[in-house]
Amino acid sequence: ETDTTGKPEAKDASRAKHGPESGMSIYIDPVTGQKIPMKDGKPCRTCIDMKTWKRLGKVASAKDAAESPKTTEDGKKDATKSVAESNATAKSVSPADDTEWRRKNCPPDVEALGSSTWTLLHTMAAYYPERPAPSQMDSMKMFFEGFAQHYPCWFCKGDFQKSVAANPIQVGSRKKLSQWLCDRHNEVNEKLGKPKFDCTKVFERWLEGPPNGKCD
Repeated sequence: ETDTTGKPEAKDASRAKHGPESGMSIYIDPVTGQKIPMKDGKPCRTCIDMKTWKRLGKVASAKDAAESPKTTEDGKKDATKSVAESNATAKSVSPADDTEWRRKNCPPDVEALGSSTWTLLHTMAAYYPERPAPSQMDSMKMFFEGFAQHYPCWFCKGDFQKSVAANPIQVGSRKKLSQWLCDRHNEVNEKLGKPKFDCTKVFERWLEGPPNGKCD
């Protein structure tokens, strides 16, 4: 098996079986039935969306409060006051403002991370040389291999590693790399029930902009 440089394709860790990392487990959400990746007993922030993260956080807080030792009367008053103040603050912020604040200040959820990541990868592919030097082909291949090992969402990277193992990275040209990446993105879109992107428009989307000049 060879890659686009004509060199034998190495059998690396991407061909190994993929499962939860150390400290990872799966929790079945009783509300949605969704499988929630857990890290050391807490939801994996980069593996789920913000709404699910917030809801599970509230469930965990309620559970901790129920299991905590009884406090003194003064302690109860302080706790009640704290909750009331928190609720008042929450009500004073509109849902739209809260969402915008979280988008700018909170660690990314799976959707924000995925969107930003695809933007970076597609743009890198679009600006990749049309006739890359051997060193450029090697470095781009190494980048994607490293990316597949270190992506923060463990089940996402496991799927990507399997896809790369079945469909070797195409670094022979800008067109080949962009097509290869678009195919990988569409695999994810299909799993998520999203429409596939027209891969003939990758350069229009991430390099040149639409013909009508609206992005100029």
